[in-house]
Amino acid sequence: MAGKMEHHDLLSGLVRLHVLHHAAEHPVYGQWMIDELARHGYRLSPGTLYPMLAKMARDGYLSSHSEREGRTTRKFYTITEKGREGLAVARGRLRELISEAGKE
Repeated sequence: MAGKMEHHDLLSGLVRLHVLHHAAEHPVYGQWMIDELARHGYRLSPGTLYPMLAKMARDGYLSSHSEREGRTTRKFYTITEKGREGLAVARGRLRELISEAGKE
């Protein structure tokens, strides 16, 4: 992740979970995702996010299709069944972590 985001290696998994969460709600595209992540304090450049989206698609968590609007072609990403399964597992682990962290 580019920019001045501290602990980016640690937080990159959370970014991927944000992507899956939103891609489960509706198809997402890169710039929309960059703007949405910025609202949550993640500053990602296109040079960081687009390869991440492509890898998530290659790994089977997202599917993609392109749509042309005038001279612009956008690639939209949607969660796959594998992505839904991964998101469900991650949500369970996050609940467990939050529960443990609250005991300290």
